[in-house]
Formats: sequence, structure tokens, C-alpha cells
Amino acid sequence: MAMRGPHDKPATYADIEALAPHLVGQILDGELVVQPRPAIPHAGAASVLGEELGPPFRRGRGGPGGWLFLDEPELHLRADVIVPDLAGWRRERLPGAPAAPFVTLAPDWLCEVVSPSSSSIDRVRKPRIYAREGVAWIWLVDPVARTLEVLRLDGETYRNHAAFEGDDPVRAAPFDAIELPLGALWSP
Repeated sequence: MAMRGPHDKPATYADIEALAPHLVGQILDGELVVQPRPAIPHAGAASVLGEELGPPFRRGRGGPGGWLFLDEPELHLRADVIVPDLAGWRRERLPGAPAAPFVTLAPDWLCEVVSPSSSSIDRVRKPRIYAREGVAWIWLVDPVARTLEVLRLDGETYRNHAAFEGDDPVRAAPFDAIELPLGALWSP
């Protein structure tokens, strides 16, 4: 839900702070975008994905390690305030989580769990900002359609690198060092 008309002043962080706790506020291109907390299938898919990627890529158990992951981090990217479902940084770029309640360094990878109410935001508006900031990889997970789309930054826009559906194990960049049990995301 957008909260600004064409002649209104740009949204500020105070607008986000004024929201009820059950709402998530983001500032996209100067506009306050407000959404309810994710539904359980949405939150479940994001949680399971973090559980699968964490041991091999964060901790180095059964994989290469070298990543820092955060669930629903608040990203302050220039004037935009964005909350992806999951974000990952290579440790050489972000060795540890900052003490601040937000991160100003764009991630190397992020995941948006798409729902019917957030589809255009996750597929159109946010990727423009992520591309501007140089986020190399975006995963779009759709628990209703049971799909994973892998987008790779190619110049100033993203191109479809791979797409998967169903329950089979997959290898998806940049985490293709392991098999990801895709079906686990649909039944958390």
C-alpha cells in the first residue's frame, strides 16, 4: 500500500517509525510503502531457506563458508529504506553484523519471497534499486507457485539466470556448491 500522492513530500524515516508494529514500512523512490507482516507460508519459506543456506555458507559446515546472512535486514541504500526477506554479504565485504539497527552496504545476494500483494514491488520496484546499488544476485521465491527464480545483475538490469519449480533438489547460483531441497521451502 503506497502512502504518498504525486505532490506530497518524500517519505521520511519518521513515517516508518510511526507505523504500528504489525506493519513493515519501506521507502522506495521517496514513497512510503506499507505492508503487513508476512503470512506464515511466506515467513516459513524464508526461514527454511535461511536454515538451508546457513550451515554450509555461513558456518562452513558442508560448504565453503564465507557469507553473512540476515533475516529481514533493514537496508538504508541512499534515500531508500528496504527490507528484503533475506540478504547475504560475502564476509570479505561485511565481516560481521553491524551494531546499528540497519545496514548501509548493499548485499551481494538477497531473496524476496513473493506474495500476491507484494509481487509488483518485489519484481519491479525493488530490483531497480538493487541494480542501482550493484546487488549481484536476487532470488525470487514464490511459495504459492512453488518456484525459485534466480536473477543475475547484467549491467544495469537483471537477467533470468535460472528458474526452478516443484520439489526436486536444485543447485542455484551463487550457492550452487550445495543441493537445495526446494520442496522443503513449500512445507515449513
